[in-house]
Amino acid sequence: MTKRNVNILIIVGVLLLIIVLMVAPYNSMVSKQQSVKDAWGNVENQYQRRSDLIPNLVNTVKGYATHEKTTLEEVTNARARATQITVNPDNLSSEQLQKYQHAQGDLTTALGKLLAISENYPNLKANENFIELQAQLEGTENRISVARHDFNDATQGYNSYILKFPQVVIAHLFGFNEKGYFEAEKGAEKAPQVKF
Repeated sequence: MTKRNVNILIIVGVLLLIIVLMVAPYNSMVSKQQSVKDAWGNVENQYQRRSDLIPNLVNTVKGYATHEKTTLEEVTNARARATQITVNPDNLSSEQLQKYQHAQGDLTTALGKLLAISENYPNLKANENFIELQAQLEGTENRISVARHDFNDATQGYNSYILKFPQVVIAHLFGFNEKGYFEAEKGAEKAPQVKF
């Protein structure tokens, strides 16, 4: 065997070793990225569930609270804005998540106002449909909270993995980028004040 052949075998061997060492981290990145996408799908699913409940809730309230037209329109408009914001699971940047979260936060605020007006209508508060829808909405809000937590956990695992050495090199080579997190709304650290 000539020296040239030996050099070629060494180079091929080194390249094969590099490729083998890259396969496991690459496959782990793909798996973790899919976990983030799956968790994001669960978040969207729960927000969609909430969005689907809103028209029934609005229609139930309409029957009793005819003087609350502004609040009903506010909820309907907030729902429309929230359903127009979509986030591509391949681009879960902090900016995209903040836009999405802001629209969902506006809808949460509008729903809070809608539920608060029920205090002025005893017949509405006693209505079976309203009670059931309110319970479903409460359950959905809990599911949203869990889905967001699970999404943040999956994102943290993915981001931590791709930022460690040597994965950071492989991530950079193959375009694996950090994903954004759901964060608390501004002012969430302050408890709301109740005034009578």
